[in-house]
Amino acid sequence: MHRHSYALFVSLIYIILFFHGSAQGQSQSSGAIVKTAPLPSPQSVLGFAPGTDRTVADWKDITAYFTRLDAASARLLVRRIGESTMGRPLFAAFISAPENIRDLDKYKEIQRRLADPRTVLSEAERDALIQKGKTVVAISCSIHSDEIVASQMSMQLAFELATAQDEETREILQNTILILIPSPNPDGIQIVADWYRRTLGTPFEGKTPPEIYHPYAGHDNNRDWFMLNLKETQSLTRLLWKEWFPQIVYDVHQQSATGARFFVPPFYDPPNPIIAPLLLRQVGLLGHKIAADLQSQGFQGVITNAVYDTWWHGGFRTAPYYHNSVGILTEAASAKLMSPVTITREQLGRSTSRGMPSALQSATNFPQPWPGGVWRPRDIMQMEMTAARAVLSMAAKYRPDYLRNFYNLNLENIKAPLGENEPLAYLIPAGQGRDENVAKFISTLVAQGVEVHRLNKELHAGFGLQVLERGSSSDKPEAAFEIRIAQKERVQEVPAGSYLIYLQQPARSNIRALFEPQAYPDRRTGRGEVERPYDVAGWTLPLQMNVEAYAVTEIREAPAERRLSLVRDEAEVRRDLGLTPSARGARSPIANPLTRPVRLALYRGWTANIDEGWTRYVFDTFNIPYKTLRDADVRRGKLRARYDVIVLPSQKAKDIIEGHASGSYPSEYTEGMTRAGVEALRGFVNEGGTLICFDASSELAIKEFNLPLRNVLEGVPSSDFYCPGSILQLDVDTSQPLARGFESKQDAYFINSSAFEIIQPERVRVVARYGDSEHLLRSGWLLGANRIAGRIALAEVSMGRGRVILFAFRPQHRAQTWGTFPFIFNAIMAGGKA
Repeated sequence: MHRHSYALFVSLIYIILFFHGSAQGQSQSSGAIVKTAPLPSPQSVLGFAPGTDRTVADWKDITAYFTRLDAASARLLVRRIGESTMGRPLFAAFISAPENIRDLDKYKEIQRRLADPRTVLSEAERDALIQKGKTVVAISCSIHSDEIVASQMSMQLAFELATAQDEETREILQNTILILIPSPNPDGIQIVADWYRRTLGTPFEGKTPPEIYHPYAGHDNNRDWFMLNLKETQSLTRLLWKEWFPQIVYDVHQQSATGARFFVPPFYDPPNPIIAPLLLRQVGLLGHKIAADLQSQGFQGVITNAVYDTWWHGGFRTAPYYHNSVGILTEAASAKLMSPVTITREQLGRSTSRGMPSALQSATNFPQPWPGGVWRPRDIMQMEMTAARAVLSMAAKYRPDYLRNFYNLNLENIKAPLGENEPLAYLIPAGQGRDENVAKFISTLVAQGVEVHRLNKELHAGFGLQVLERGSSSDKPEAAFEIRIAQKERVQEVPAGSYLIYLQQPARSNIRALFEPQAYPDRRTGRGEVERPYDVAGWTLPLQMNVEAYAVTEIREAPAERRLSLVRDEAEVRRDLGLTPSARGARSPIANPLTRPVRLALYRGWTANIDEGWTRYVFDTFNIPYKTLRDADVRRGKLRARYDVIVLPSQKAKDIIEGHASGSYPSEYTEGMTRAGVEALRGFVNEGGTLICFDASSELAIKEFNLPLRNVLEGVPSSDFYCPGSILQLDVDTSQPLARGFESKQDAYFINSSAFEIIQPERVRVVARYGDSEHLLRSGWLLGANRIAGRIALAEVSMGRGRVILFAFRPQHRAQTWGTFPFIFNAIMAGGKA
């Protein structure tokens, strides 16, 4: 096919996918799916076999292939489920036996009822649903698009399931419905594929792109599965947790090239105590099946019980636990994108991680290390194909067990709460004065399947605050903190317009995981150094968002006397709160909080800084105008003539100044802002500009401008102080302009962040300090609280005719910390012209 003809063909495919959803809904209902075209192999469409060295299918290619296969196979139905941040089609392929594909609506209804036992009226009805239902398995590929092989594998997996006639495949098709997602990140697949093709055959072949591979979130697109900021996360959450309720979710990833060849569950400790023990057992069962199949096929370097834990909520494979589903993760050792890489024994010997002292040392969880050699994309793809088949085979063979266990877990969640510290419900009272925060909070809960009720009439309830308190076994580090309901109030009137979230519902685990404070166990090595968690330690959503949320312990009115209405969607929430409604596909409805124009610039280097992406997301969400400031723009100087305020997202000074080393990337992406850029920033501030630094970027301003502060945590070992992603309490000086709208206590997000002390007080205004050591930790894990208690968390330093505003923490972390967003807005306004 000629290039121009192919481009036209792909464009037509995009158009078809954009309008395919509604048409497919009609064909499913009518049962009239008739497909007669010959089944195309990936190679016949792409011109190469997926996984071949130095070849890559971009999102247009992947879309075109699945559309062709959809037209030809009665075993497969492609359905558009949304669009990406940049407007590309986001789709899933449903794969099953033809008769199952014809009756997808019936099976979706069975899943809905198994997910909510309140709709099942008898044991006989339950048994009938289990007998008729299919195990629904979702497999998601390459959410991290530089881990690109799985997106290529998805085409081969779909083709084999659509064409194979062997007994195992027929059993899989008969007993399961596979929801195959070639990638939840179409934009990233296109970004990486375009970059790879551009650099193929150059010294930069196999390098990751010099920009984040999701337009806003980069790698953090897999950290958004309870906050639902991103369009892709929203669409997939609707598909999985409001429509299909899969029993198994398999998230396919890649990891470092020099470690184990393939990680499969069971996971490493600690588990989150909210996760049902049965789910952890099922995760282990599936993981060992994958490991055994890989071993029997001769693959080496397969490891279990290492690196990845189940503590943190927010990933594609961890979110399912809070929806009573099994979440599986595999991590294959990476190649250089789609180019092979040679790994030496020396590299493997130096590779260590939790659960793996060395990539060459055998153990019970790692019985046959890989000895080194050439590692190819095809090796990754074969292991991922084996893993996918193992999951589907188990789902098919034990179909009734998966359905029954899923039902029983949901049934357990609708029982009455147990224990004095588990509430009946959570209350979000009306009249908080932070309506946009409340709207985002409630809408996010509803979007992931939580039942939220609005009070149409006042009721009377007793309630308190869930807090972390030191337990009676404080001599044991792992029991140092316990979750308790404190400050209990006697029964009082709750006004109409408040929101009530009952615990007795299928989403109970998710509600607890989002509302309760987290108490991460104190885990250290024999030398006293911390054993670092895989991701964050705490994320309690009301604390991050500064939304008042109370644990309800009793309600005076009987259920029949309560006047409640079930909240349906974001539009209803915004209408109830009197906010501007959101329009589908339009920009954010939130009003710009800046009360006057400010010439604002956001620094964006070429080192793919995720924190910059989240900052952009916040500005776009709040409709704050800004300009992107690249390294060359900074070096050009004369910044004050163009801007009033410049924001440096969290990034180490070395990375900002030096960027990528010369020769490591094409020249236009190297060198950073350089010393010339630093001097340009200095001139900008001296001439009256405002420089705002988030967390790590404060280092640049403090050291390069000789500001009269220092970071007291610089060089401190983890044995003396450690705080991964956790929520800490600030003491705020509300008399300061930067604290406008705040109360004296405010929660903030600390993720291996900073704490300042003053060297010379003349030029420094302190806006906020970390709280006292006894009450500092609000959620997560904190060692060495005395190191930062009372230290500076937010300060303004005068310099020349301008100022530098230093955040020791990240006020916009992953766009979850709505509670501290106003600090940013106040800081920007402080630099604007009156």
